[in-house]
Amino acid sequence: MGLSKNHLKLITSLSQKKYRQKHNLFVAEGMKVVDEFLQSSFQLEILFATEGSFSYLDSFIEVSEQELKKISALKTPNKVLAVFKIPDKETVIPSGLTLALDSINDPGNLGTIIRLCDWFGIEQLICSKDTVDCYNAKVVQSSMGSLTRMNIIYTDLLDYFKDSSLPIFIADMDGKNVYNSKLPSEAILIMGNEANGVSDKIRAVITDKISIPRFGNSQETESLNVATATAILLSEFRR
Repeated sequence: MGLSKNHLKLITSLSQKKYRQKHNLFVAEGMKVVDEFLQSSFQLEILFATEGSFSYLDSFIEVSEQELKKISALKTPNKVLAVFKIPDKETVIPSGLTLALDSINDPGNLGTIIRLCDWFGIEQLICSKDTVDCYNAKVVQSSMGSLTRMNIIYTDLLDYFKDSSLPIFIADMDGKNVYNSKLPSEAILIMGNEANGVSDKIRAVITDKISIPRFGNSQETESLNVATATAILLSEFRR
């Protein structure tokens, strides 16, 4: 059958959020990532591969390497590209340790943070409405399958905080030293935008602030990458 013009048009359009939402579909690439989604509850729409190992699937289409290059977002396409349906909206989990993201813009950062949540057993990720879409191809790729095990909700953060009884912590340079802080096992940790940190409207209502102290002699490094800071803070919450 091969790659049709309609397939090419659809997959190209899914690089944009508005078309992912319109069709309720997203793209995953690479053997490991696609296999993670196939083993999960995500529903496969169509799968393209340069080899027949997926021939057991009804929606499998074998394509040439040149055809795969036409639809791949990767510099070096990795044998398989699949289109999955975006699942229905998740239900908020009221307990446990939750991570909240305020205006995270970089897809690579979000993908890494999703992997970190998976590693540290954080089942729920609450994202502001202007945080990058978790079904962005770069997010899907960098999350390396961890997306299949995460409860991700996009909402108004202030409204979400009002409905929660959990203590809420902001990652802030002026906060208490995290290494000297007693942290609860159930809480909400807010990580802010890469350039501006947590927004003023959230700072105004949240009082618990924690920080990662600088140990370098120069003390000139302005801040840590948000994914790196998330890893350190989640590790401390789980310690």
